[in-house]
Amino acid sequence: MPSPEIQRIRAFLSAFARRQAGRTVDLPGGFAALDDVFRHSRGNNQVVIDADVDPEALPALADQALGHLPHRLISVLDDAAGEACAERLVRAGYTHSTLLVMVHEGPVATGGSAEVVDLEALRRPLARRWRGYLPDVDGEVVRHLVERREARRRGADAVHFIGSRTDEGEVAAWADLYLEPATGLAQLEDLMTSEEHLRRGHADAVVATALALAAAEGCGTRFLTAFAADWPRHWYERRGFTVVGRTHCFERG
Repeated sequence: MPSPEIQRIRAFLSAFARRQAGRTVDLPGGFAALDDVFRHSRGNNQVVIDADVDPEALPALADQALGHLPHRLISVLDDAAGEACAERLVRAGYTHSTLLVMVHEGPVATGGSAEVVDLEALRRPLARRWRGYLPDVDGEVVRHLVERREARRRGADAVHFIGSRTDEGEVAAWADLYLEPATGLAQLEDLMTSEEHLRRGHADAVVATALALAAAEGCGTRFLTAFAADWPRHWYERRGFTVVGRTHCFERG
C-alpha cells in the first residue's frame, strides 16, 4: 500500500493535469487531458491513469482519446499499475520510462538569490534551449513548448516561475513552482539552465529559492519528479531529495 504522502502527491499530479487542461475526457481508469491550443505539447495532450485499468484495453483507450494527434503519451500514476501495463504497452509500440517521485528532506535555507519572474523574461532563453534540444522541429513546435507554461497557471492554487539571473539581467536558469498550501504540497518542475550558463550555480539558486518560497507558504511536502535512468536524479539527491515512489510514462510516435 502506498504511503499517505505518495497518495497525496499522486492526487495532486492528477488534479494538476485536469486543472491545466483546455478540456478533459473521462476514460475507464482515468482521463484524457487535452489542449488544442498547444497540440504540439505532449504534456498538454495525454492520457492520465489514476485508478485501476485493464492493461489490455489501454492501447485502444489511448487511440480513442488521442487519435487526432500524431503522438501518444500515457502517464500511469500508480507504480503497481504502471508495472502491470508495461508489457502490453511495449508490445503496442510504446517506450516505457520510470519517473521517481523525490521529496526534499534536507534543511531549507531562508531566502535565495533567484526570484519570481514572468513568462516574458523566460521566452527567449527557453526558446533557445528548446531549439538546442529539438533542432529539427519547426517554429510552431517551439512556440507551443514555450507558451504552454501560461496554461500551467491553471494547474495549482499558486504557480510561480523562478529564475536566476546573470549580472547582466538575463535569466540563466529557471523552473516552475506549483503550490497548494491547503494540502501542504509544493512541486518543483521543469528545471532548466541555458547551455552557456551551465555549472555556475544558477540551478542551485533556483532550487534553493523555490524550496524557501514553498516552506514560507506552509508546504511541508516539497517534491519533484525525475527520470530514473537519467543523471539529474543524482544531482537532486545531493541536494536533499529522497525517492519516495514512482510513476510511469509511456510514449509512442
